[in-house]
Amino acid sequence: MFPSMPQDEPWDADASREIARSGPGRPPAGFYSAVPDEAEARDPDADEPDQDDEAGEEEVEVVPVRRQLSLAIAGFAGLLALGLALGAQTSAPDYRAPFAIVLFGVQVLYLLAWTMALHPPAPGPTAGVCVVVALVSDYLAVSRTPAGLFPLVLVVLAGFVAALAGQLIRPEDRAKAKDSWRITLIIVSGVAAYAIPLILTRQEVGTQVVVVSAVGAGVALLVARAADAIFPKPRIAPQVPRGATGVVLGAMLGTLAAAALGSVLVLPFTPAKGAVVGLIAAVVASLVDLAVNFDEAGRRLAGDAPTFWVARHMQGPLGAFALTAPFAYALAHWYLQ
Repeated sequence: MFPSMPQDEPWDADASREIARSGPGRPPAGFYSAVPDEAEARDPDADEPDQDDEAGEEEVEVVPVRRQLSLAIAGFAGLLALGLALGAQTSAPDYRAPFAIVLFGVQVLYLLAWTMALHPPAPGPTAGVCVVVALVSDYLAVSRTPAGLFPLVLVVLAGFVAALAGQLIRPEDRAKAKDSWRITLIIVSGVAAYAIPLILTRQEVGTQVVVVSAVGAGVALLVARAADAIFPKPRIAPQVPRGATGVVLGAMLGTLAAAALGSVLVLPFTPAKGAVVGLIAAVVASLVDLAVNFDEAGRRLAGDAPTFWVARHMQGPLGAFALTAPFAYALAHWYLQ
C-alpha cells in the first residue's frame, strides 16, 4: 500500500555495534575513550587506609627505659643532695670556703650541662659571663653583710645584659639572640641560684631549710629514677622514658623523709613544717626533672642535634636543685619565721 522507502545504508552488524556502543546503558569511560577511567572505576564507598594516619602511627617512637642509666642518674641526684645537705650542715661563720668551693663546682657542672643542652648563641662568651656570675655570686653570698638575696638579683641582671651583649657581636649570633634570650636568662639565673644556700647558712633557720629541702628533693629524684629502672609504668609519654609511678612515689617519700627530719630538728621545725618544706622541694624538683625530659624529647622529634649524653643526663638533677634553692629561701623567710 505504501511505497517502500529507500534505504541509504544497509542495516548490518557494524550499525548494530555502533548503536550498542552509544546506548544509555553503557557508562561513559574516560574522555572519549573506550577504557574505563580509574577515578570512576573506583568505588567511592570503599574503605581505604588513611596514609596520613599510618604515617603518624609509624612516627610515634616508644623510647626504651635504660635501667643502668636510670640508676646512674638516681645516684647522681642522691650524691648532689648529700653534698648540699652536708655542706650546709658543716658550714660555720669562719668556715664557709669549703662549701663555697663545692657549690662553685656544681655551678660549673650546671653551666656545662645546660649550655650544651640549650645551645645559646655565642656559647663561649655566654659561658665566660656565667663563670664570672658564679664567682661574684659566691663571693657576695659569703662576704656581704647583711646577707640577702637582692645582690644576687643585681648580679643576674648584669650577667644577663653582658651575655646578650656578647651574643650581639657576630651577625650569625645576633640573628638568634632575639629568640633565645629566655635560654640565656635561664642559664645565668641557674648559675646564680646555687649561691642561695650560702646565703641561707648565714641566716636564722636557713641551714636547716637547706638540709630539709635538699633531702626532700634528693629523695624524690632518687626514688623516681630508681623506680624507673624497676617499674617504669604507666608511661608518662611514649617519647619520654619515665614512669608516673616513680614520680608519684618519689614525691611521697621525699615528703615523708623531710617530715621525719623535721621531727628531730630544733624549733621552729616540726614534722608538719618539715613535710611542707619537703613536699614543695620534692614537687619542684620532680617537675623540673620531667620538664627536662620532655624538652629533650621535643628536640629529638624536631630533628635537632642530640645533646651530649653526659650533659643530657645531668641536666635534670642540676636544674632541679637550682630551682629548689629560691623556693627554700622563700620558705625560710615567709613560712618558718
